Amino acid sequence: MKSSNQSKGMVDISQKSVTKRVAIATATVKFPPKAFKALLKKGSPKGDVFETAKVAGIMAAKNTPTIIPMCHPLELSKVAVSFEVDKKKRSVTVQSEVSCLGRTGVEMEALTAVTIAALTIYDMMKWSDHGIAISDVRLLSKSGGKSGFYRF
Repeated sequence: MKSSNQSKGMVDISQKSVTKRVAIATATVKFPPKAFKALLKKGSPKGDVFETAKVAGIMAAKNTPTIIPMCHPLELSKVAVSFEVDKKKRSVTVQSEVSCLGRTGVEMEALTAVTIAALTIYDMMKWSDHGIAISDVRLLSKSGGKSGFYRF
């Protein structure tokens, strides 16, 4: 007898309509004073922090089904990753926008993109202080499909 919480596998999306799907997600990277100063002044000995994090986020979105078991492989039309530096809060907000024409949404791809971009920032700046914190990973909005529009 199977338990009710046992995984049933990937959801069958074959009967869903193909629509434009868009998702926007965000994450925050907060820095101790010394680490934030280092980020602004010289970056990382590993290279360009923001360009590397952008590429990591894009790659992560494209590879979401290989790391999250029940995600469908999607043909993504767009993956954009951007950063906003807030000097007063000593933080960087990472934002991703992912879109496709498909039968299922791109929320997981957008969330994966910001999470991996934030982790890349941490990895590239941990030499300056291990007290860097990643927080507030969340879906800001999504559109497309039967459930329509969502905004946080």
